[in-house]
Amino acid sequence: MPVPVLLVHGIRTSASMWRHQQEMLTAAGHPVLAVDLPGHGSRLHEAFTVEGALAAIDAGVDSLGGPVLLVGLSLGGYYAIAYAARRPDRVLGLVAASSSFVPSGPGLTGYRALAGLIHRLPDRGLGLHTFLVRRTLPPAGVTDVLAGGVALDVMAAGLAETGRLTPLADLRAYPGRVWLVNGAFDHFRLHQNRFLKAARHGTLVIVPRASHLVSLHRPDRFDRVLRRIITLVEGDPAFPAVKSVNGEPR
Repeated sequence: MPVPVLLVHGIRTSASMWRHQQEMLTAAGHPVLAVDLPGHGSRLHEAFTVEGALAAIDAGVDSLGGPVLLVGLSLGGYYAIAYAARRPDRVLGLVAASSSFVPSGPGLTGYRALAGLIHRLPDRGLGLHTFLVRRTLPPAGVTDVLAGGVALDVMAAGLAETGRLTPLADLRAYPGRVWLVNGAFDHFRLHQNRFLKAARHGTLVIVPRASHLVSLHRPDRFDRVLRRIITLVEGDPAFPAVKSVNGEPR
């Protein structure tokens, strides 16, 4: 049976950001589901918590009949890592995209301060968010990332809760294969070598000319990486670890 794939979105976006990958995976015969985390998309009015986010992923695994290839981007990447550490029996492999920055210390403090200032704008940052999305993504990516709505009020809780996570320890705890997929121009890959070192069986994939929202900015290239990962998961359960590679998983 083809590998089931569960997709977890980034902060302020929703499951709609994965439309391109869902269509590709469905066409290839894979059971696939993109979930909404609390405070986002169809769950916009729910409070965001670590426990709620992990429960949303767990429910998604249940829906697919688990275990799954777990794919998360940005915020979703951090919670995918956390879930894999807690429920390794339910994760065939872990793809953590755009989430190779330790969410603590001055970096998180500065990000939270900036998000707070933006939220004080009259439109709570909607105009700025939309402007940046339109400037940085191709038209299809713009449509997909905005289709599920913009979670304007989730930043404070989302960042505070994510600061409770320990992704390096979680990577050390997860016994399975991990692929860290980062855009070459991603500001969230500053600590990618620390993340790679923490993973027991890790591969680093850098997508050329891609930004933070790598699956939206370079969807075809991201699809190619994801298909290769799926082939590895399906074809060889004892696939050995490769610690670093530029552009392609192997």
